[in-house]
Amino acid sequence: MVQPESREGERPQLPPGQRLQRGWPVTHYGPVPRFRPERWEFRVFGATADGGTHRWNHEEFSALPYETVVGDFHCVTRFSMVDVEWGGVTARTVLELAPPAPEVTHVMVWAEYGYSANLRLSDFTAEDAIFATHRAGEPLTAEHGFPVRLIVPHLYAWKGPKWVRGVEYMTADRRGFWEERGYHNIGDPWREQRYSYQEEPGDGPEL
Repeated sequence: MVQPESREGERPQLPPGQRLQRGWPVTHYGPVPRFRPERWEFRVFGATADGGTHRWNHEEFSALPYETVVGDFHCVTRFSMVDVEWGGVTARTVLELAPPAPEVTHVMVWAEYGYSANLRLSDFTAEDAIFATHRAGEPLTAEHGFPVRLIVPHLYAWKGPKWVRGVEYMTADRRGFWEERGYHNIGDPWREQRYSYQEEPGDGPEL
């Protein structure tokens, strides 16, 4: 769903159940991982077009084309930030460098400690989906996902994990960490898709 535009001077229109947040609260599950650049690696694996695994160390990933997008941030805990500038490597760049096989329909984004979030390929290929390294021109802090977090502005923020380490291309859907624990499989804030009990047939695999 396309977000309605707000007119200058008016309060931005937010998804149902959300409130405008001026700051950026820290929310995550588990401890903040320690960044070790010599051990850090970003992988793309699974059903790749060439059948192989694509890898970048931190220096190589940092050298990929840097782009900026402007997108909202909607947390399922009911706060929203609007018109945020994110900088980093777009998901489309990753897809171009490591193409998926034609039969890929979903991706699983993997992060530290085995955390994961599944997305439809159509969501992952959105123009403003980005592996963010910066916010408003400043590097992310460790608490907010440094060195890399995924931002998918049109979905709830849990679909964009902090501390991302890789992407798995999948030919069938599979639930991620929170989706296995009662969160909605798609997570569209404009349809207020918060919890799995709200799912309709076809929204996701059985729990």
